[in-house]
Amino acid sequence: MYTSLNRRAASAYAQVGVQSSVDGASPHQLIQLLFDALEKALNAAKGAMQRGDIGEKGVQIGKAVRILEEGLKASVNPDEGGELAQNLISVYDYSITQLTLANLRNDTALLQSAQDVLAPIAHGWRDIANAPAVAGT
Repeated sequence: MYTSLNRRAASAYAQVGVQSSVDGASPHQLIQLLFDALEKALNAAKGAMQRGDIGEKGVQIGKAVRILEEGLKASVNPDEGGELAQNLISVYDYSITQLTLANLRNDTALLQSAQDVLAPIAHGWRDIANAPAVAGT
């Protein structure tokens, strides 16, 4: 379902200014790093909105959109992932739209809407990391 995951995710992760080593990270770990960076950017954007810091809000929403577009969405392979992949792409597209509107309108409710639809996916990735290994995988 994910294509060229290591290269794309590592590139997107590095491009948003997150300082961490991605060398040797598994595909799962790279996606988790992207979700962690996304959560951080969205929380920072919300704080900037609440403080009236328009410049910082734009920077943080820009980071979040790049993570979604260049990291998470670009890593999905719709040919191999079928309906699940299409659903992920739809959620990422919806979130990008909500964040763009949140930025234009300075609307924390729109930003929260994106956070709300992304949270179950991010939690799913965290749960995978905490799940016991299954024999044969």
